[in-house]
Amino acid sequence: MNIKAQTQISLDTEVRFLKGVGPQRAQKLAQLGVHTVGDLLEYYPRDHEFRPPLTLINELVPDHRVTVAGQILSLRYSGRSRPPRFQLKLEDPTGCCELIWFHGGYLRDSLRPGDRLAAWGKVSQYKEAYQLVNPRWQKIQEIEELGQGDQAGIAIYPASGELSSSDIGRIIQGSLDQMLEMVPQRYDEEFCRERKLPSRRQGLEWIHRPPDQDKIGQARRRLAYDELFLMELGIGLRREKIQTLQQAYALEINERLDERIRQRFPFDLTEDQNKVINEICTDMARSVPMNRLLQGDVGSGKTVVALYAALLAVGHHRQVAIMAPTEILAEQHFQSIEQYLHHSRVKRVLIKGGLTGKKRTEITEQISQGLIDIVVGTQALLQQDVGFKNLALVVIDEQHKFGVRQRMTIRGKDVAPHYLVMTATPIPRTLAMTVFGDLDVSTIEHSPPGRRKIITYQYPPEKITPAYEFIRSRLQAQEQVYFVYPRVEEQEQEETIPGLEEQALGENNQSWMPGNVPARVDPIKAATAEYENLQRNIFPEFRVGLLHGQMKRDEKQQIMEKFRSGKIQILVATVVIEVGVDVPNATVMVIEHAERFGLAQLHQMRGRIGRGDKQSYCLLFAQAGTETGKQRLEIMTQTDNGFRIAEEDLRIRGPGEFFGTAQHGLPELKIADLIRDTDLLRMAQRDAFALAGDDPDLVQPRHQVLLQELQKQFGDDLGLIEVG
Repeated sequence: MNIKAQTQISLDTEVRFLKGVGPQRAQKLAQLGVHTVGDLLEYYPRDHEFRPPLTLINELVPDHRVTVAGQILSLRYSGRSRPPRFQLKLEDPTGCCELIWFHGGYLRDSLRPGDRLAAWGKVSQYKEAYQLVNPRWQKIQEIEELGQGDQAGIAIYPASGELSSSDIGRIIQGSLDQMLEMVPQRYDEEFCRERKLPSRRQGLEWIHRPPDQDKIGQARRRLAYDELFLMELGIGLRREKIQTLQQAYALEINERLDERIRQRFPFDLTEDQNKVINEICTDMARSVPMNRLLQGDVGSGKTVVALYAALLAVGHHRQVAIMAPTEILAEQHFQSIEQYLHHSRVKRVLIKGGLTGKKRTEITEQISQGLIDIVVGTQALLQQDVGFKNLALVVIDEQHKFGVRQRMTIRGKDVAPHYLVMTATPIPRTLAMTVFGDLDVSTIEHSPPGRRKIITYQYPPEKITPAYEFIRSRLQAQEQVYFVYPRVEEQEQEETIPGLEEQALGENNQSWMPGNVPARVDPIKAATAEYENLQRNIFPEFRVGLLHGQMKRDEKQQIMEKFRSGKIQILVATVVIEVGVDVPNATVMVIEHAERFGLAQLHQMRGRIGRGDKQSYCLLFAQAGTETGKQRLEIMTQTDNGFRIAEEDLRIRGPGEFFGTAQHGLPELKIADLIRDTDLLRMAQRDAFALAGDDPDLVQPRHQVLLQELQKQFGDDLGLIEVG
């Protein structure tokens, strides 16, 4: 019966049915994201360790790295010693030695007299006794389990309080051969041979049971390629379907139309802007929907490029939708458009969440009849009652703030619009290939001439007074200042510096050590309290305004208008000003608790100044308590190049945090690394896009395994492959 039950197990079977698991361990595995047999097979080690040679206790030599194995005779925990220690006596047929773990109290429930144990580490000698201090260890049944000396690699798994790495290792090793038999081959032997990849089955065996160090690298490369290929295949299929199943309006540019559009701008466009416009015009001249990402640093002139594309569509008597993530940014875009299209015949309108009743009905009817050319708005444009007669272009700004499903809504028309997404968060190339792999990328690398470099300084708490005097000098020169805070209201409890607690506890399951206590810092300053403090005590001679996301729409508009007009000299705000505020006379940006913000966010906020011809300054008030925090602040003071900052941000934070891929319907990467695996990513994308072009519906028999894997990875989001 057991044999029959085992043969019926598949990779999709719940893990509780696997030998040695059961319901209780299945619950513990579920906390680690392991629900099926396939999940367990893809629960990859975080590291590998190769044991030193097995050595008899009577042959131990100080300072040599060895493995000893035997039976526990006795054990003792000394909680009062400094530091606390857990020690045991291990016996083999030739003698005894001591194993000692400082701060080893956690071992009291794991080991018992009589247990068989293998331990490895460096030999030391205390008086007459040989010791291994803080060795690694595993329980064993027989000495033969240890394999052939230093050739046997041990997988170290991400553990939890419920399951140790050894527990997980025993579960996986107990069924590894059975699980490997179930693994289907995704590509033929020739495909793997050309790319110097082992089979998937071999890769999985080597990652869990490595015969040597070299095999780990080969296994990781194969499994990382599989992850990247599957992700790029989903992106490639999405790209193919957009290009083959949907038709768009072909909007060609000509000299007369180009001249009329350029007359709207009171300046010459930069070389970068002209290059990007040529790329966009080439795309929009085709009946295949344009799917292009326009990235450029803050203030690089993306809005002008987007307006050129919009006017190209309007010149063909088609409609344009421009979407922004916040009403402040939508209003900013609308004001820019108004500035350039003053006295033109182009009909344009701003739709906001507060637009209701008869007025909204009138506007939506005009849009549906094709009487309005350019519609600017937030997600309000996605509502059911907003329908376009001949929508030809959709422009989305700060596109990462919109999920795939939101973007799909505006695509659901008979004729697909051309699609231009913009971001002022420069995206490292490797990340653009994944998150925006189905988009062609245009980049504005240089800012328009005349924009000065923003000078950035860091001020620790004890040096804030001279910083205030500098700010006062700028205010006296009729310039304006932002003060940005991480939160709206104060909180009563003190907080620890972010990340320091994790650092103290150790990143790799290391024990707590004296001196690693998280540092205490002053309560986090909040916008509302500091607004009053700045007005009453620090800058009483100037007018201070307050802006945050919890204010009503009308209040925010009034405050912003007063700041733009100069009636308010200092604007206290939260990150609501991260995007969409353009006040040329604002020359100083103060960011309080700058260590609490990510690099991209700091750079975005800094981009709110330097909009005019005056020298601008960014002052970072910060108390960096972690190495990561110090790195971020140093990078901010060294460069204002958004692309370098983006690369550093990706390096520090990792791709998962840099740009949440969940909203893009992309699978999570378990073993691939977008920073380390750039070459592998390029190869996987090339291969995946070629396959998508050859078999866009994956109907060929040899692609059925990939189709099934794709459905597992993307789940319900597979239907979104048609969305750009």
